[in-house]
Amino acid sequence: MSDSPREVFFRLSEGISDGRWTELGDLYAEDCVVEHPQRPPAGSRMTGRKAVADRFAATAGSIELKARDVVVHETTDPELVVAEFAYHGRHGERTFRSANVQVLRVRDGLIVHSRDYHDYLKMAAARDGLDALAAQYAPGSAPLPTSPEVTVSAPGSSPRGIIERLLHGVTNGEGAALAGLYAEDCHVTHPFHPTAPVLTGRDELRAHFAPARGARLRAHDLVTYQGQDPELIVSEFRYADRGGLFVLSNLFVTYIRDGLITRSRDYGDHLALAAGTSTLPELLDAARAA
Repeated sequence: MSDSPREVFFRLSEGISDGRWTELGDLYAEDCVVEHPQRPPAGSRMTGRKAVADRFAATAGSIELKARDVVVHETTDPELVVAEFAYHGRHGERTFRSANVQVLRVRDGLIVHSRDYHDYLKMAAARDGLDALAAQYAPGSAPLPTSPEVTVSAPGSSPRGIIERLLHGVTNGEGAALAGLYAEDCHVTHPFHPTAPVLTGRDELRAHFAPARGARLRAHDLVTYQGQDPELIVSEFRYADRGGLFVLSNLFVTYIRDGLITRSRDYGDHLALAAGTSTLPELLDAARAA
């Protein structure tokens, strides 16, 4: 019997942690696709086992990564798992801790598709690469979506319906009213931002949304994965700037109970947002100080 998606993820994670880089390509199907939606400056895509194996081989010896705090979310799709974890890493003499998410599709014991989200800001800071990272961004360099914008089509109290209402409300500038989608004792974090505070409670969410955050954005390409835990929904989507300056890839891990968001970990592309809004120097300064 082939290994389950959960088992394949742990084989991959343990191989990386043990530094067995040249063996990792064997975990992927011959025609696999591996995407890094937030890789600076506009995401990346690899096709085929050889390309993936070559990438791993090139990494060997340059960095140490140990996976910690691993949580694997099984979904109602038997081929697909979503894994959240931290890397405790070392680059030369410098150590760091960074957040990661993988959306992994496994068939017949092999990875056929993976969408990998990493904290590129934290990893660049660890190798003194923030200036080089900033140089990769240029306004208007990201391809703009041509797909329809997200609309509210699912039942309003369903997990997907709540996510649709949230994204639709953000892009229409509903501001503080969006706090009504969250529970009174909600807990929201932004793991890829170096200084974003933990938001606890509806009042803090109301203040967070009050400036009509996102009114210049359009939400596209929403894909949701329902967890086997009925309260869990994982969402991937893109925000596109209305002025055509940038595109942001995002992944949210959200828990919803009785039609209200109780917890959410929002893995947003803060690098691309800062580059597109001329606030990248401030973000890099925050990363240096963190």
